[in-house]
Amino acid sequence: MKSGKKLTHLDARGEAHMVDVAGKEITHRVAVAEGRITMRAETLRLLLAGGHSKGDVLAVARVAGIMAAKRTAELIPLCHPIALTRVAVELTPEPPRRSVLCTATAETDGRTGVEMEALTAVQAALLTVYDMCKAVDRGMRIDGVRLLAKSGGRSGEWRRAGARAKRGDR
Repeated sequence: MKSGKKLTHLDARGEAHMVDVAGKEITHRVAVAEGRITMRAETLRLLLAGGHSKGDVLAVARVAGIMAAKRTAELIPLCHPIALTRVAVELTPEPPRRSVLCTATAETDGRTGVEMEALTAVQAALLTVYDMCKAVDRGMRIDGVRLLAKSGGRSGEWRRAGARAKRGDR
């Protein structure tokens, strides 16, 4: 690769392996990710009215996101199991866009980052919204799932160009 960077989860023979983080410094690490689910206007109205027979869709999705962040290492084969110190999942209805924006913040004091935990939280929360609303709208679309910012560790601070600071983003 021209940049001199390499895929860290491949060894010299090109085989997948878990990265050794034993020599890395323990630092406070934070990652913020977001994604969106777009639906029909009527579906969003039903979701916001709170009349869903399965309960409060956004509350259930928030808990699903938190639970998923805590289990990321079980879902993504080469992720390290880490002790999360905080996971926050925000679901913000956006009526003009007929969507719900999900933002997740994951934090730890450790040797490896929490980007995958934040991204996993967003995906699980949005999939939960889909699952709870699919009976009325199978055409919902999940997109825009991406890392917004990360801090801590050897590589330090990174922020997606144009990303605004989120509540809880340090």
